[in-house]
Amino acid sequence: MSKKKLAGIIVGVACIIAIIVVIVIDGPSPTSTPSIGSNVQITYIFYDGIVYRTESDEYVEITNLGDTSQDLQGWVLIDIDEGYPSFTFPSYVLAIGAKIRVYTNEIHPEWGGFSFGSGKAVWNNSIPDTAVLYNAQGQEISRKSY
Repeated sequence: MSKKKLAGIIVGVACIIAIIVVIVIDGPSPTSTPSIGSNVQITYIFYDGIVYRTESDEYVEITNLGDTSQDLQGWVLIDIDEGYPSFTFPSYVLAIGAKIRVYTNEIHPEWGGFSFGSGKAVWNNSIPDTAVLYNAQGQEISRKSY
């Protein structure tokens, strides 16, 4: 094999290696689809409210831990152990680092103003319960038990 041909092969292999290194270091191209809402998480459940009998002050706290805002329109929060109640979000953009709460039966505008509208306690005080958050496509995004 000639030195010229060997040099051409070495340069070609070096170019391929360089491309592979760039892909591995930089990650996928900007046109790739990130996982939907994977950084929006249920971060806390206040399950033992202090309001007598109805515990209307119980809530589930949801936090955007990602680096982009997320529109929650059509997302659903549900007590998965009972299968109800569920809360479907209207159009609401959860900013980076922001937290919102879905209360059992109270409205707190400073926390988004969301409520299940339940006349009785949602979260069980004596047996662990689980809250699940689904995106608008029905994919489970976050799950938290206590």
